[in-house]
Parts: sequence; C-alpha cells; structure tokens
Amino acid sequence: MTTPFDDQKRRTGFLGSLRSSFLTGLVVIAPVGMTVWLIWTVIGWVDGFVLPFVPNAYHPDQFFKRLFGPDTQINIRGLGVVVFLLFTIFVGWLAKGFIGRSLIRYAESLVDRMPIIRSIYTGVKQIAETVFAQSDRSFEKACLIQYPRKGIWAVGFISTEARGEITTRAETSGKLLSIFVPTTPNPTSGFLLFFPEEDVIELDMSVEEAAKLVISAGLVYPSEKPIKPENFRVRAAE
Repeated sequence: MTTPFDDQKRRTGFLGSLRSSFLTGLVVIAPVGMTVWLIWTVIGWVDGFVLPFVPNAYHPDQFFKRLFGPDTQINIRGLGVVVFLLFTIFVGWLAKGFIGRSLIRYAESLVDRMPIIRSIYTGVKQIAETVFAQSDRSFEKACLIQYPRKGIWAVGFISTEARGEITTRAETSGKLLSIFVPTTPNPTSGFLLFFPEEDVIELDMSVEEAAKLVISAGLVYPSEKPIKPENFRVRAAE
C-alpha cells in the first residue's frame, strides 16, 4: 500500500534524475557548442573584413550565378579566411627576401616621422613579435607568488629575467624575474610584476594547465603530479 509520502518521494527522485541528466547534457553540449559558435563567429568576422577587398568578378557567388542563374544566392563561409591565409603567406614570403626587407625598412622610416602613428605602430609591432615570432621568447614556466601581499598566493607566468634600468634601480642584490599575473577569466589582461628570484616558486604544471586554472576561476585543476624535490622550498620564518 503506497502513501502520499511515497508518491512525493518518487516524484522528487524522478525530477532529481531529470535534473542530473540535464546538467550532464549541458556539460557535454556547452563546450562543443561554444567552440563551434566561436569558430563560426571568427570565420564570419574575417570574411566580412577580407571579402570587400576581393574583386567582385572573383567571388564564388558570381561563378554560381553564371552556372545556375542570376538569382542564385550562395554564401560560402570561410572564403575570406582562405584569402587571408594566402595573402599572409605571400606577404611573409616577400618580407623574407632582400627587396621585401628593404621596402619594410623604408616604410618604417616613413612611419617614424609620424608622431601618433609611430607610437601605435611600434606598440602593435612589439605585441605581434612577442606573440607570433618563432623564438624562445614565450612563457616557459608557471609559478606561485605572494601577491598583492604576503600570505595571499597568485598564479603567474615567468616571462624573462629583468635587465637594464629595472635591475639597477631596484633595491635588490639578486636576480629579478618578470612575472605576468593574468586576470580571471580573461588571461590576456593582467599585471607585469618584478619579483626577486628567491620569492618565485616554479610549478610543475604546464603553462596550458595553469592558464586553464586561471580561466576557470579555480574550477579546473590539472591532474595531480608528485612534487619534484627541487621545486619544494622551505622558507625560514622571518
């Protein structure tokens, strides 16, 4: 014999099962959907920027109109990305040659004479060289630092060893490391800080794993690994 309490418990269990299945489905669908949406949006943005520079006679829709009739409307998404990639490869190939380097030097000499444009161009060029240049200048290690005060820990990325006026002006006898401390959930913004080498604790996790930790606001931790003895430091009490 069932009671109203049993019926209520059964309904609660059924609703709880539906809720659990719905949340599990979101966990599966959300990453896929967001990834597809982001790629689709970026491709559309590049198409909208690049395609106006392509002569109308070379658009694929003109070919389909001649083939199927003037009323044919076909939008090939991603054509602008292909044109952009081919154009970028051509410019890079040209810039590697003697003539290309000479033209770039001449153009940069003209830009250096323009006060406002010079500042914008120099800043963008430095960022592009830092991000896209094929060199060793990239974040090599994730680290822990005490920031914004002692006792509070933050994840950072070791950039380079400080040089020049920074090291001579700083009141420290040892090495200074350039540490980039990203913000959550946007790791492309943050703070550039200079720490004494002895105050920086290198982490075993990779830069990608540390970036995931920052982006997820501490929800996604890397798989636990045994701590290397050389990375475990015991500090004497001050």
